[in-house]
Amino acid sequence: MSNPTYTGEEREKTAIWLGGAIKTPPFSKVARFEAGMLLRRLQKGEVLSMPHSKPMAAIGPRCHELRITDETMRWRIIYRVDADVILVAEIFSKRTRKTPKNVIKTCRRRLRGYDNG
Repeated sequence: MSNPTYTGEEREKTAIWLGGAIKTPPFSKVARFEAGMLLRRLQKGEVLSMPHSKPMAAIGPRCHELRITDETMRWRIIYRVDADVILVAEIFSKRTRKTPKNVIKTCRRRLRGYDNG
């Protein structure tokens, strides 16, 4: 369960988009709203867990996937939590139980590029 702790002095983290976009369509308005609210909670410093977020150690440390269920589609937003930012590495529709290898490679490449940039 999420456990927010606010002191009133903490600064919100900036969200940096390395790839992907949340648009209607293909997201429904409801799914786009849910994704926005979950990202906002992350920016405020909240730690999300299942069913909203799942760790993605295959991509790297501090990497997770937001899990958004739309009317007919399951969406995933791959993100990493750094000390001062939330990095959004990829957004994709999930069709199988496993995350596609090309998504994992793309996320690793984008995050490595950010770290080396």
